Amino acid sequence: MSMLTPPGMGGKYRITGSKYPRMRRPRNRRRIVFAVIAAAVALSLAGWGTLQLIDVFTGDEKQTTAAGKTDCKPAPKPSAVPLVTLKPSQITVNVYNATPRGGLAKAAADELKKRGFAIGKVGNAPAAYDKKVAGPGMLLGAPSASKGPFSVLGTQLKGATTKTDARKTADVDLILGTAFTALTAKPDADAALAILARPAPAPSGKC
Repeated sequence: MSMLTPPGMGGKYRITGSKYPRMRRPRNRRRIVFAVIAAAVALSLAGWGTLQLIDVFTGDEKQTTAAGKTDCKPAPKPSAVPLVTLKPSQITVNVYNATPRGGLAKAAADELKKRGFAIGKVGNAPAAYDKKVAGPGMLLGAPSASKGPFSVLGTQLKGATTKTDARKTADVDLILGTAFTALTAKPDADAALAILARPAPAPSGKC
């Protein structure tokens, strides 16, 4: 009998060998499983809370009905009327040169005529504006000109300012300023005209 065998435990309970068996507590697997589940639940709650905060700070574009369904706000109806319905041929332009350089008014008037505008008077600017327009140009007309003619003619000269006077006629003055070099390139001017005549895009109405 081995010296490791306790007294009275012979036979099949006999312990052989020269070392004691290592006795260790079994791992508590249930505790580990509970810890993993708790961590997963905590992460889920944190994610849900984050989504709720995002909804609060991004506005109220979506509304929740009493049944718990998400209801979008009704989309506004698009305007069926174009922004500007005037064509260049409906606008009479007087072209004046307010710079010390000669020939600018005629050259600009000839180009505007090629682009479809009706041309009125061409010459030097009146004394009130001669050499007093600092930018590339100024559009001058009756108060009603701001509702369409200024926008259409303004596509032909980028950076031009606008001003109204007491005239009763529908013609518009284009006064070339000291910073004038050339009219807007025709492709760019045509693209700007197309935008003016295009109705506003309809909203999708989707959330």
